[in-house]
Amino acid sequence: MPAYNEAATIQVTLKKVLDVVLAGDVSKEIVIVNDSSTDGTEKAIHDFMAANPKATIHYCKHEFNQGKGAALHTGIREATGDYIVIQDADLEYNPEEFNLLLQPVLSGSADVVYGSRFIGGNPHRILFFWHTIGNKMLTFFSNMFSNLNLTDMETCYKLFRSDIIKGIKLKEKRFGFEPEVTQKVARIKGIRIYEVGISYYGRTYDEGKKIGWRDGFKALYCIVKYGMLRQ
Repeated sequence: MPAYNEAATIQVTLKKVLDVVLAGDVSKEIVIVNDSSTDGTEKAIHDFMAANPKATIHYCKHEFNQGKGAALHTGIREATGDYIVIQDADLEYNPEEFNLLLQPVLSGSADVVYGSRFIGGNPHRILFFWHTIGNKMLTFFSNMFSNLNLTDMETCYKLFRSDIIKGIKLKEKRFGFEPEVTQKVARIKGIRIYEVGISYYGRTYDEGKKIGWRDGFKALYCIVKYGMLRQ
């Protein structure tokens, strides 16, 4: 769980993650990476950990802000479980849907599962038209280079077998993580990638949303860099 200035939501998100009962008697560990927040995020995390001493929570902190991708690199490295799922510290995604991601893995069908905001009948907050167009265009260009047929490459909810994601050399430290990891996963021989429909409770910028149009251009650059140039 990467976190940067999420004091307002991180305790609620952590409680939702902690309360989820995973299918197949799968146990949870929570790895939180505080990317040098400047608000009360660190205190909120420590207060939650103190109130839940029996929970398996690992806390990491970057001494200076490095970006979401860098926080994910740290979290992936520190995680010890068989599977890793990415959970943002805001309230845009519902941890109760972890089991939707787990089902194809536990059935023996998948190695990687993406949670798509654009398929299925789950709730989806109506927000920004151009963000939706941008996401679909980035997914389209990503699919051109990866030869996948994803509907939502930019989704936060991605579940990986740990040995797979830990074996990938990741470089992007900010929002380029999504296109980079997608292109590199797609090149793994015999990889089984699935997609399931999830709900989405998006935020406005007034509510704390951080990603902007510049990040879209960066994502396009990363698609070309890791898809066509294969770096």
